[in-house]
Amino acid sequence: PAFRLFQREFLLGYLPALAGDWLQGPLLFQLLQSRGFLRSQIAALYSCGFASNVAFGLVSGVLVDRLGRKKSCLLSSGLCSVSCLLQLSWDLLALAAGRVLAALGTSLLFSAFEAWYVHEHLECHDFPAEWIPDTFWRLGLWNSGLAVAAGLLAQLLAEGLALGPAAPFLAAVPLLALSGIFAGRNWEENYGKSRPCGKACGEGLRGLLSEPRALLLGLAQALVESVLLVFAFLWTPVLEPQGIPLGLAFSAFS
Repeated sequence: PAFRLFQREFLLGYLPALAGDWLQGPLLFQLLQSRGFLRSQIAALYSCGFASNVAFGLVSGVLVDRLGRKKSCLLSSGLCSVSCLLQLSWDLLALAAGRVLAALGTSLLFSAFEAWYVHEHLECHDFPAEWIPDTFWRLGLWNSGLAVAAGLLAQLLAEGLALGPAAPFLAAVPLLALSGIFAGRNWEENYGKSRPCGKACGEGLRGLLSEPRALLLGLAQALVESVLLVFAFLWTPVLEPQGIPLGLAFSAFS
């Protein structure tokens, strides 16, 4: 019972943030297109976000350990919320800043929450390590359902509200705030090992070079992600002229 209670508190803090992240996916291209930007400008905004994600991914683990995992979760919710609000702007620089903040928030979203959970599970509650996969199985199941629901909700909001494709971004803000408030009130802080960023990156590089299978796995993952990022940019302009509801298409992809 104690484990189930702890597991439920983790999911209640993490799932709203994931739902807010998913809501930003279906109509991003359509939103930028409705602002009158050229395809090349939209591509630049996408690339800005992707490049920032790569850069922040190198240091996010060190930042989370040093700042504190709970604080990093709260920071993730705050950065993603500001990013969503910036999507209401018609200014290209403001939108670019929003993509950078979204990249940093997303890097924290997919590192801080799970790092916090594993530490609490093992070090604070002393639950068996064999129980961790049960939590992440439940997390994956709920996350898949949230992705499907986010596409449907984004379509309904865009069609039902005057804001159009900006509506899902505003709807994501309360979910992100809910995640931050819940984590802030119910979670304890924990920290990882404090290491210089250069040392951590050097250790990771040496680990890749000393283990060819890890290097090949990383290369394969990078190639898969590259294809997915190209797909993320192209699917909207391909399907939209056919009159296919983008939110429904997103749900089908998910």
